[in-house]
Amino acid sequence: MPWIHFHLGSKGQVNACCVSSIKYGNINNSTIHSIWNNEKINQVRSNFLKGKIDKRCAVCINLELSGAKSIRQETFEKFPNIDTTQINNPIYFDIRFSNVCNFRCRTCWHGASSKWFNEAKTLNTNRGNKAIIKNINDFNQFIEKNGQFLHQAQELYFAGGEPLVTEEHYLLLDYLITNKITNIKLRYNTNFSKLEFKNFKVIDYWKQFKSVEVLASIDESDKLGEYIRKELKWETFVSNRERIRTLSNVTFKISPTISVFNIETLPDFYRKCVALHLINKDDIYINILDRPHHYSAKVLSKLRKQTITKKYIKFMKWCNEHNISNGVKSQFNDCIKFMNEDDYHAKYGPIFISETKKLDEMRNEDYTTITTKQ
Repeated sequence: MPWIHFHLGSKGQVNACCVSSIKYGNINNSTIHSIWNNEKINQVRSNFLKGKIDKRCAVCINLELSGAKSIRQETFEKFPNIDTTQINNPIYFDIRFSNVCNFRCRTCWHGASSKWFNEAKTLNTNRGNKAIIKNINDFNQFIEKNGQFLHQAQELYFAGGEPLVTEEHYLLLDYLITNKITNIKLRYNTNFSKLEFKNFKVIDYWKQFKSVEVLASIDESDKLGEYIRKELKWETFVSNRERIRTLSNVTFKISPTISVFNIETLPDFYRKCVALHLINKDDIYINILDRPHHYSAKVLSKLRKQTITKKYIKFMKWCNEHNISNGVKSQFNDCIKFMNEDDYHAKYGPIFISETKKLDEMRNEDYTTITTKQ
């Protein structure tokens, strides 16, 4: 990652990746060129070459220790034949323009969603005094100083906030199209609720690029899905899926975040998406949530974990009967390995109950009517 990847996140901070606390610099007072060649990133490269483990990479370390696949490992699979000695500039970009988002997902917060702001103020968890947190102070200045580096990009990853309701995302696509930088892969993590924003129509943009991968952030269907990801409308999600079905250059996958809320129902949700032809059998990309710990699947009681593990064993038999790939089965197995690795129940279980109750009261919802008690 330190040789190929450039992650731009909260308030312009450039980190080693989206889950690492390794900081390289800030794009609002530096350029991609200066950050890419500074002492901090070179020290990380030197340490990695020596095989040193950096504790600031705890997310990947913990996932791998639990037997689950990490972003580090996924990046090797994504770029299998890269000779880092021949790369002078980043080729894989993760650019997040702001926290602008139209959802209030249970496992999210104000730092990643502007829609969370009012509730965050009530809970005293807001990050700053404004709903929108901009990561790039001046988009035009950013492009003027750094646009040349995008000409060598192989992949651009857009997350949020919510990229499809972020104006700068469309302005960047305009820049790429104008400069004929369309022979690249665009990859999205999106709640997939809006295909039009202001005067922008994302389908018209996607038609102009070689490859587009849509990772739809959805954790469940119907009432439970709408409870976990507040503002989700299941019918709209299904309708939007139909609207892009004819785009041959677009790959569509569901990308659920596995938490205490949905680990038990995940196999059923996957089967439902396959049965409804929303996805092909291989089109799932699972994210496993570790933080905040009180929403992690590890917070479940031992009895619930045993019940869920048995359900997954039955699900694996179904997978074998229906020729589900080893790659998909491996992702589901990772969920169970992760859940059973640690016991968070005593320490974080009470926090889960209290935090859920607070939000339920604020949103006039009741978790116990949506699914079984934790």
